Amino acid sequence: MTYTILVVEDERKLNTMIADYLKALEYEVVSAYNGIDAVKLFREHGPDLVVLDLMLPGIDGIDVTRKIRESSSTPIIMLTARAEETDKLMGLDSGADDYMTKPFSMKELAARIRAVLRRTASQGRAPGQEEQVLSLGLIIMDVLKRSVKKRGEELKLTSVQFDILKYFLERPGRVITRGDILEEIQEYGFEGYERTVDVHIKNIRKNIEDNPGKPEFILTVWGVGYKLAEGVE
Repeated sequence: MTYTILVVEDERKLNTMIADYLKALEYEVVSAYNGIDAVKLFREHGPDLVVLDLMLPGIDGIDVTRKIRESSSTPIIMLTARAEETDKLMGLDSGADDYMTKPFSMKELAARIRAVLRRTASQGRAPGQEEQVLSLGLIIMDVLKRSVKKRGEELKLTSVQFDILKYFLERPGRVITRGDILEEIQEYGFEGYERTVDVHIKNIRKNIEDNPGKPEFILTVWGVGYKLAEGVE
C-alpha cells in the first residue's frame, strides 16, 4: 500500500529535502508552502499523514491543525523551530499527534511516520477475524477498526489519543502514571515529557466526557497520574 503524505513547510529547501527523502522511501508526497494551500490540498488529496510546520505564512500550523480536526483524525506531526515548552503544548492542544524540534534528522522523521502509520493501518477486520471490543458505560471501542463511539456517535480521536484511551480501557480502576503512558506510546518517538501526557488526556476528555471539567471516565489521581473509573453507566 502506498501512503500519501502532505508536507507543509514554507522553507522551500527544507520542504524539498523532506519530500525527496519520503519519495525515496516510496511515499506519495504533496507539498504546500503556506497554511491556506495546506488546507486546500488536504481536502483535495485526503493524505494519510501530515507533516506540518508551526510557523507558516497565511494561517499558521495551529490554525491548519484545527481546520483539519474539524473533519478528520488524520495523523499530524508538527515541526517547530521553537524549543519552548508552551509552543509544543499549543501544537498538541490544537490536535497534533506529535511534534519535532528543528533541526531534526530525516531518519527520525521517517521513523515517527512509520510508527504512526503502522498503528493507523490496522483499520478493518480480515475475514474470520474476531471482533475486539472494549467498553465502559456508553463508550464502545472497536480495537481492530480503531473506532470509538459514545451513544452510537463516532468520536474523532487522533491515533495517539486512541492508543492512550485503549491503554486505560484495558486497565479499569488501575492508577496509571504519566510515565506509564509515555512508555506505552514511546513507539511514536516522542521527545516526550509528562506535560505532553496531560495535554493528550485533556483532549481525550473533550471527546469522551459530557463535562470535561468534571470528568466521569478518566479521573485524576493527584500527584500520581490518572485512572479509568469503574462501573460508569
